[in-house]
Amino acid sequence: MIIELCYEDDYFIAVNKPNNILVHHSFMSRNKSQEKSLLNLLKEQGHGSVFPVHRLDRKTSVILILAKKKEAVDQFQNIFKNYLVQKVYHALVRGFYPPNGCIVSTVKGRDSKSHKEALTRFNHLGQFELNIPVHSYETSRYSLIELLPESDRMHQLRIHMTKMSHPIVGDSKYGDRFHNRMIEREWACDFMFLDALSISFFHPFIKKEIFIIAPYPNHWKSVFEQLSLRDISFS
Repeated sequence: MIIELCYEDDYFIAVNKPNNILVHHSFMSRNKSQEKSLLNLLKEQGHGSVFPVHRLDRKTSVILILAKKKEAVDQFQNIFKNYLVQKVYHALVRGFYPPNGCIVSTVKGRDSKSHKEALTRFNHLGQFELNIPVHSYETSRYSLIELLPESDRMHQLRIHMTKMSHPIVGDSKYGDRFHNRMIEREWACDFMFLDALSISFFHPFIKKEIFIIAPYPNHWKSVFEQLSLRDISFS
């Protein structure tokens, strides 16, 4: 597997992390010790030792920032800790979603012992309906939405979508198993449809605004192609 490079300078690289790839091996991933991590793959591609500066969900396809030197990690981590990073996600969710708005709801912290307030803004991008029955419904409805998190909680977007009764397609933990099974059967895809499309922040070393955008992952492109064959258009 080739990891796509989105940006590089003297201080960091940004890569387009595919869905369902471990960033590095840890105690939590001990059962997958034979699986190559993203850091393994990058080293094979000649990037040497690089250091992830922010946490992310294994199941999400996302732009990942990695410092080239260990001494630079703290500077980059500070902009994430202080919410100075703007991230734009796209998600495919069950049902017809509201036009736009804001979700404010508590989410468990990463220590799983406390709940912390989380805020996500959203915009409706398009919707479609398939003549495929799911569970007790004669058709299946979906929406493409833009998600703009203003906090950084574990599984925040996945939990917020489920709390809105519009879980993300392919989310095995918080999603709708009936729709997930249908998507897997019809589209031969068991990936989660949550993608970090862009990221922007003020570079702590060269002192300028950085904006990085990544293309949709292949499983998104495949589904969009299949939808267009059904004369589905996004508004």
